[in-house]
Amino acid sequence: MKMPDEMSGGSGAQYYATRLGTYDEMQATAGAVLPHWGQLLKSLAAFGGQGLARRRQEAERLLRENGVTYNVYNDPEGNLRPWQLDPIPLLLGSEEWLRLERGLQQRAELLDRVLADLYGEQALIRDGLLPLELVHCHAGFQRSCVGVPVMGGRHLVLYAANLARGPEGRMWVLDDRSQAPSGAGYALENRTVMTRILPGLFRDAQIQRLAQFFRSLRLALARLAPHNRDDPRVVVLTPGPFNETYFEQAYLAAYLGYPLAQGDDLTVRDGRVWLKSLEGLQQVDVILRRLDDSFCDPLELRSDSLLGVPGLVEAVRRGHVAIANPIGSSLLENPGFLPFLPGIARHLLGAELELPAVATWWCGQPREREFVLANLGELVIKTIHRTPGKSSVFGGSLDQAGLALWRERIRAKPHMYVGQERISFSTVPSLVGEGVEPRHAILRTFLVAREQDYLAMPGGLTRIAPAKESFSVSGQSGGVSKDTWVLVDEVEMLSTTAPAPESPGTVQPMLGPLPSRSADNLFWVGRYTERAESSARLVRTILNKLDEQQEIDDPGDAICLEHLLRAVTHLTSSYPGFVGAGSASRLSQPLPELRSLLLNEQRPGSLPGTLVAFSRAAFTVRDLWSNDAWRVVDEIQQQWRQVQSWPPGEAPESLQDSLDQLILKLVAFSGLTTESMAHDSGWLLLDIGRRLERAKLTTALLRATLVSCHHPAVVGQVLEAVLATTESLVTFRRRYRSHLQLPAVLELLLLDEKHPRALAYQLRKLQSHIAFLPKSKAWPTMQEDERLVLEAFTRVRLANVTRLATAAESDIFADLDDLLDGVTSLLAKLSDALTRAYFSHAQGPRLLAADPLEVEL
Repeated sequence: MKMPDEMSGGSGAQYYATRLGTYDEMQATAGAVLPHWGQLLKSLAAFGGQGLARRRQEAERLLRENGVTYNVYNDPEGNLRPWQLDPIPLLLGSEEWLRLERGLQQRAELLDRVLADLYGEQALIRDGLLPLELVHCHAGFQRSCVGVPVMGGRHLVLYAANLARGPEGRMWVLDDRSQAPSGAGYALENRTVMTRILPGLFRDAQIQRLAQFFRSLRLALARLAPHNRDDPRVVVLTPGPFNETYFEQAYLAAYLGYPLAQGDDLTVRDGRVWLKSLEGLQQVDVILRRLDDSFCDPLELRSDSLLGVPGLVEAVRRGHVAIANPIGSSLLENPGFLPFLPGIARHLLGAELELPAVATWWCGQPREREFVLANLGELVIKTIHRTPGKSSVFGGSLDQAGLALWRERIRAKPHMYVGQERISFSTVPSLVGEGVEPRHAILRTFLVAREQDYLAMPGGLTRIAPAKESFSVSGQSGGVSKDTWVLVDEVEMLSTTAPAPESPGTVQPMLGPLPSRSADNLFWVGRYTERAESSARLVRTILNKLDEQQEIDDPGDAICLEHLLRAVTHLTSSYPGFVGAGSASRLSQPLPELRSLLLNEQRPGSLPGTLVAFSRAAFTVRDLWSNDAWRVVDEIQQQWRQVQSWPPGEAPESLQDSLDQLILKLVAFSGLTTESMAHDSGWLLLDIGRRLERAKLTTALLRATLVSCHHPAVVGQVLEAVLATTESLVTFRRRYRSHLQLPAVLELLLLDEKHPRALAYQLRKLQSHIAFLPKSKAWPTMQEDERLVLEAFTRVRLANVTRLATAAESDIFADLDDLLDGVTSLLAKLSDALTRAYFSHAQGPRLLAADPLEVEL
C-alpha cells in the first residue's frame, strides 16, 4: 500500500500496518488522507515519533501538576488516576461539524420537549407515542417531581450525546446524557494543555475556540434564577471528593466562579435553600448539580442518601430555587426511548431526526423482544436505566449458558431490557509508544440552552480505547482522552478560552460566600502544613545530631539527642515511641523508630500520614488553589512517594536531603497561598490553622526540651538544637551576640511579637485574624474564641523571663511549665471554639420517629 507523503517514515508505516479494517477518521479510503488532516500530519511528521513522545510526557506532567485526575472505583492500586491525554487531536471539518451541530440542536430541542411533557401533561403516553411501562418503570422517573415548575422556560439546560462513526462513515448517537453531563471541564483542560504542548501548531491552525460555550453556560444559569436575576447566587452541587469526576466539578466551579458545595453545605429552611457559609446562611438561587437524581433529596427521593439536601424538592416546588438539570431528567437517558424518538420528532417538531441513533429494540414489545432473543449473540444487551458497576453486555462474548441465562432474564422482565446493534466504531490516529496506531473512538458533545435554541461546544471530549482491539473507552476501563479540533474557514480572532466580560446583570461578586465545609478544610490545610514542617525540621535536627555524635565522641551529644528524641514523640504524639514502654532500646538504636516516623503512612503521627491528610484536605478544596500552589502540592506527594522506598540499610544522609526538599516545598506552599490568595475569610482561616498549630507545637517542643534543668555541659547543645528546629538560630546570633542562655532563648521564642517563630507572634496574629472573621450581630460582647486568644496572649505578655528561667528546689522550671501548660490548654479550647463558631451553621439531621427506648419508657 502506498503511503502519503505526510505519513511517510516509521510512524506512518506502523499506523497503516495496524489498520483495524473499519472507517478511519484520517484516512477514509485506502491510501487517501482526508484534506482537513493534511496540514496537521505535516506538522506531526516534522516532530517525529520521539518529538511526539516528548510532548506526551509534557502533557502528562502538566496534567499531573494541575491535579487533573479521574477516580477509578474498585482499583486495588488506589482509586485516583492521572487523566490521560493523547497529543494527536481528532479533527472535524467545518462542513461536517455544521451538520452535526444542526442534528444535535434538533435532538436537544426534542428531548427538552419530551422531558417537559413527561413531567407535565404526559400527552406522549396518552397518545401512544411512548409506552407507559417505559416511563414509569425507569429508575429516573421521579413521581414527586411531576408538575414541579421549571424556571427559565427550559427543562433541559445541559445536554450531552455520545457519538460514534460507523463503518459506512456516518455519525450515530449511541446514547444521551441528561441528568448531570460530565466531561466539559475535562475538554477545557485538554484544550489548555494542548495549547502548551503544541503552541505553534495551535496558533497557526484555524480552530474554533471553547469560550463561548462556557459564557453561554453562565448566562443560561443566570436566566434560571427565580430571584435576584441581576446577581444570582449559583452553587455547584458535588457528591464529594470520592466521586469519579470530582476534579472536573472543582475545576468548573473555579472557572465559572461558583462555590463548590456538598449536600451538607446546604440546608432548606422555610422552603428556601441556604448555603452554610462563614457569614452565616446565604440564600441560593440556582444549583448546577452533579449529583444523581435519586440522591438529591432524602426526604422525597432516596431515603438512605447522605449526599443530598433534605427538602430540596419542596424548595423547587415552591419556586424558590432552580436546578440544572431538573431532578428527574435522567429519565431521558433511557435507551428504550431511542426507537420511539423518530415518531415523537415527527409529532412534536414536524420533521425527521437529522442525527440517527444506533438501532435499538425495546423488549417490552412482542415482535422486538422475539427479534432480540433470536439475535442475542449479535447484539448489545442493556437495562433501561444505568446501574453503577454494571456495564452493557456484549452477546458475542457469552457462551451458550450465558446466552440462556440472559434469555431467561429478558423473558422474566422484558420491559427492563433493550437490544442494540453493535457498531464498529471508527478509528483515529493515536500515539502508542513512539509510533502512531489506530484506536477506536467515541466523541461526547455538549450543548447548553440559550433563549431560542441550543449552543454546541465546538468539538467536545474524544475518548479512545486503551488497546487495539478494545471498544471500551471509559475512564473506569483505562480509556485515553483527546482534544477535538473543529476547523473553520476563518480564524475567530476575538474568541479565546478566557471568560469574556459579561453584562452587568450576570456578574457575580469576585469573593463569594465560602461554604463552612471549605472553611473547615482550609483551616486543617493550614494545620497539617505546619505540623508536617515542624515534624520535618525536628527530625532533620535529630539526624544532624546523629551525624555529629558519630564524628565527635562527646557525652553531651548523647544526652542532648535523648532529649530531642523524646521531644519528637511528644511533638508528633506517636506514642509510645521514645518515652513509653520499650523506650530504652529505641533510644539506644533510634534509626528504626525514626524510619517508622518518616516512612510508615499508617502510623498515627507519622510524617507521611500527616502529608496524606494535608493532600486530602487540599484536594477537597481544589477549586480554591492557584495552579502554582497545586503544583507544589503535587510535588510534595510525588517526592514523598519516592522517599518511602528508602532501603532499610541506607545511610540517613539521603533522608536529610529529602527533608530539606520537603521543608522547602512546604514553605513554598505557605508563601504561594499568602501571596496568591485573597486575604478574605478563607485565607484568614488557613493562616489561623497555621498559627494555631505553630503555637501548639512550639509549646510542646519547649515543654519537652527546656522545662527540665540540664547539666551546664548539655544546656548549650539543647538550646542550639531548639533554635535550629524553630528556624531561629541565625536570628538569635544576630540579636544577642552572646553565648546561648535560657532567658535570651525564652525571650526570643516566647515573648518576641516581631519574630515569626515566637509564641507571642502566633497569638498576636491569631488575635488579629479572629477579629476580622465574620461575627454574629446578635452577640455584641466578646465571643469565646476572642476571649480565649486574649487570655493566652495576656499570659504570655505578662510573663517574666527571669522568673521563667529560675528553678526553685525542683529539677524543673516550674513557672515555665505552668505557663506552657496553661497556653496549651487554652489553644485546645480555642480550636474547639473555632469549630463550633465557623464550621457548622445548621443542626445535623435528627430522627423524626420516636426512639424505641422512649416508647418503652
